[in-house]
Amino acid sequence: MTPDWELHIETTGRGPDLVLLHGWAMHGGVFAPLVERLAGEYTLHIVDLPGHGHSAGAALALAPGPVVDELTARLPRALWLGWSLGGLFALQAALARTPAVRGVALLCSSPRFVREGAGEGAWRYGMSPEIFQDFAAGLRQDWRGTLERFIALEAFGSDHAKEELRTLRDGLFARGEPAAGVLADGLRLLQEADLRQALPGLPVPSLWLAGRRDRVVDPRAMREAAALAPRARFEQVEHAGHAPFLTHADVVADALRRFEASLDP
Repeated sequence: MTPDWELHIETTGRGPDLVLLHGWAMHGGVFAPLVERLAGEYTLHIVDLPGHGHSAGAALALAPGPVVDELTARLPRALWLGWSLGGLFALQAALARTPAVRGVALLCSSPRFVREGAGEGAWRYGMSPEIFQDFAAGLRQDWRGTLERFIALEAFGSDHAKEELRTLRDGLFARGEPAAGVLADGLRLLQEADLRQALPGLPVPSLWLAGRRDRVVDPRAMREAAALAPRARFEQVEHAGHAPFLTHADVVADALRRFEASLDP
């Protein structure tokens, strides 16, 4: 059993190692459709980030540096997949702990989540700063209602929006309630993180897998990010929103299989 103060990591399956990192306010259980499809071919290490799910009592801060340090100390060399917020942790692992990372898969994730002003080099396809400010204010006033609004935004645009929203809503508190302070920390990380300058030096191959109808991470932002990184490939899941592994799990699993097969052992 994982001590209360450690990060919770569930390991299942057999084959090459694959680390799964969830998004804001969720937990590793959200990956159930992918786990079902991949556990027969890969050894999956499914992480609950600090303050989330079974890691509610973890002593670590919700920050890429310390989380990556603990994970790389406890896990074998692997392909790392990060969904949304989890992508920032996966990128940090690839940049700072390269020998531990075979490759990195960014699933509806971005090196910068917030749009910035016009002009050369501006990041045009992020979310508006006002949306993040609104969510931050909402956490202070009605954090449950704010989470409902956020998962509705995640599901919006998908061909299976109602199904996706129901799954996200059902899973949100399936491993307990995330701490309000941790939610604020995660939102701040999404608002402030900017790893664009590091992408040209990304030392491992990367897969940027977007949902064409994603309203949280614009697929154009992911395409631009992929263009900045060497040995990068961009793929798009048609008719998917922000959580394509829920509604198009077979497509996501196939993309991961192709990418993993292209990596060095």
